[in-house]
Amino acid sequence: MTTAPATTPQAAMRLRELVFGAACAAAVRAAARLGVADALGETPATVTGLAAELGTEPRQLRRLLRALTCYGLFEELDGDRFAHTEMSRLLREDAPNSLRYISLWCTEPWTWEAWPKLDEAVRSGRNVFPELFGKEFFDYLHTDGGESAKVFDRAMTTSSRQSAADFAAYLDLTGSGPAVESVVDIGGGQGHVLASLLEKHPALHGTLLDLPKVVAGADARLRPGGTFADRARLVPGDCRVDIPVLADLYIIKNILEWDDESTRRTLANVVAVARPGARVVVVENLVDDSPSMRFTTAMDLMLMLNVGGAKHSEASMVRLMTEAGLDVHEVCPVNPYLHAFEAVVRG
Repeated sequence: MTTAPATTPQAAMRLRELVFGAACAAAVRAAARLGVADALGETPATVTGLAAELGTEPRQLRRLLRALTCYGLFEELDGDRFAHTEMSRLLREDAPNSLRYISLWCTEPWTWEAWPKLDEAVRSGRNVFPELFGKEFFDYLHTDGGESAKVFDRAMTTSSRQSAADFAAYLDLTGSGPAVESVVDIGGGQGHVLASLLEKHPALHGTLLDLPKVVAGADARLRPGGTFADRARLVPGDCRVDIPVLADLYIIKNILEWDDESTRRTLANVVAVARPGARVVVVENLVDDSPSMRFTTAMDLMLMLNVGGAKHSEASMVRLMTEAGLDVHEVCPVNPYLHAFEAVVRG
């Protein structure tokens, strides 16, 4: 008879904490919706004072704050006072790198209905969203999503602006390789990456390619009359169908999260239009070889649930790019969450 290894108290406690993970997410959401971080200034405040400003019950607010302190959000001091921490400041709407809307987006009401269906998605290999809500995710978001659609837009805008600055700082257009005079941002949303690059490189010309409704809401600096309008083109289109732009550099950032066939079509469209030797930079979150794996693997599971997509490993991304006709020569971190796949179109 085989004796099972003894369970350590630490393992049992950690599993208990994990299965109550929804309580942590809900607490962060509650703090963001109540505006606790915005109400708490740079000096510690009493629970009574905060509750009066927020219009909450003091006892219940204290319980919420105490739970959040366990995760490093807020700090409890003597005298029934609480103070900010580095993390809790990120919930402020006016913080330079605010994560308030990301926190709200990842805990929107639909997520609480979808997560319990994760086993079904794993078993069937299909996204569960249409079965839950009667339509595909983005159709639901823009027709029935209501406030959730606004939160999504704010979250994506915030995230895009932050990563655009990091990517512009990372990207070297002055190295020993072929000169880069033109760039196209494929599926670039509002064009924050393109605007950041045009700001940094005064001689650069760029094109933003995305769906018509998305391009219509492009960064004001790229639109007619904007700061970079004379060096920017706005091209409505679907990169999975066609990429009608000739450029020295093609950027594909955080959009290759569909099924592999859609990813293959997009990469093939780049190779079809680009000159041999043209530079291609694909930027993605990775589910391996990253200090942010807990975050990126969680996003990967959410994609499985809502759109049937997936985040990539380094190996899977290199494989798809190579199959499309790209020679990948380097994979570099852009920040703790993003990696850049540096490639050229095969001659």
